[in-house]
Amino acid sequence: MSAESASSPAAVSERAVVLLIGAVQFVNILDFVMVMPLGPDFAKGLGIESSHIGTIGGSYTAAASVAGLVGGYMLDRFDRRKALAVCMLGLVAATAAGGLATGLSTLLLARVCAGLFGGPATALSLSIIADLIPAERRGRALGAVMASFSVASVLGVPMALKVAEVGGWRLPFFAVAALGLVVATAALILLPPVRGHLGQGGSAARAPGVGALLGRSDVQLSYLMTALVMMSGFIVIPNISAYLQQNLGYPRDRLWIIYFAGGIVSFVTLRMTGPLVDRFGSFRVGTVGVLLAAAFTFVGFVSYPAWLPIPLLFMGFMMAMGVRNVAYNTLTSRVPDNPVRARFMSLQSATQHMASALGAFLSSRLLVDLPDGTLGGMGTIAWVSIGLSLGVPVMLWVVENRVRSREQARALAAPPSQGLAVPLSPQANPHA
Repeated sequence: MSAESASSPAAVSERAVVLLIGAVQFVNILDFVMVMPLGPDFAKGLGIESSHIGTIGGSYTAAASVAGLVGGYMLDRFDRRKALAVCMLGLVAATAAGGLATGLSTLLLARVCAGLFGGPATALSLSIIADLIPAERRGRALGAVMASFSVASVLGVPMALKVAEVGGWRLPFFAVAALGLVVATAALILLPPVRGHLGQGGSAARAPGVGALLGRSDVQLSYLMTALVMMSGFIVIPNISAYLQQNLGYPRDRLWIIYFAGGIVSFVTLRMTGPLVDRFGSFRVGTVGVLLAAAFTFVGFVSYPAWLPIPLLFMGFMMAMGVRNVAYNTLTSRVPDNPVRARFMSLQSATQHMASALGAFLSSRLLVDLPDGTLGGMGTIAWVSIGLSLGVPVMLWVVENRVRSREQARALAAPPSQGLAVPLSPQANPHA
């Protein structure tokens, strides 16, 4: 019996683990994604130019990247549950501080602090899922956890926009901080200890170091794929709200509608894509997502037809991003072995956030506030996004083939328990 299961005889179900981690990710993601739709609101309230919204978004992701690099050396040494609780409490405090900002500098400082805790929280959440859910059901579980992004869009972002209309742009920050405190407490109390990666005699301490991990070609390719996915998305995403309002004339009081509609589509897409990835593989499903995302990016930001309803366009964009992201995340979860999973995930989180920051900072450099109040340069950043995303299918194909070959060789050469994740007991599996 593993140390993990021995310390948790009550055997929490896979469904409960997915729900708890999904709640953690909901708060973590909402803390990040609500800032961009609220951008025009706090930009007006604090006297910040709209073209600088990407800088504010990038400050979070840059800090999260640095935290991920540091976490790559440390996270595998601790119980993942306790480490996750510490990160979530730090995120709560930083989010509340964001609501107290008085200008660009104080808001940037608060977002940097949020990123320092939010980045490792994401890596730990995905590591817990990968440790506790067997590989054959991991795509479904990751799809469910990633649906927290959709729930944040369906419920969180529209509610944040409505709350900001009633109580000002500061109130959503305080509300998310309060919710985060409740979720962090629940996760600490209800999640089982996650110490299987430590093993008897400290297997994590004997695991390959960061240098050895980064020396693996499949890890390098996985991180390159991560950078392409995130940079192609976040050169556009931070500026969507300002673009819709200032360039396309979409009303502020109806902005919540498109996030609500897009979130519903994304939620359904993520729930359907997980099983499809398990069945058809990440390359096939991910390539479809990349091509769809490129098409909707072109239509939305390069050659927008006036007859196309903006909510419909946004729904298509969210669907495409969801398909691509489930395929990519499921594949990268298969790259590391259990003893270095949190280390790998933390470095991947650092790569994700640094690429996102580069995309956001680049968009701030390419965009300009024109005299008529519109954003200039959206077509340019759309083409850059499409160009970057077209490299993703190649990476998906290469990484998936390498991972499949390694898994087949390991299955023939090693006992099933060696180097694999420690799943929950079959009796706790709701899908059985």
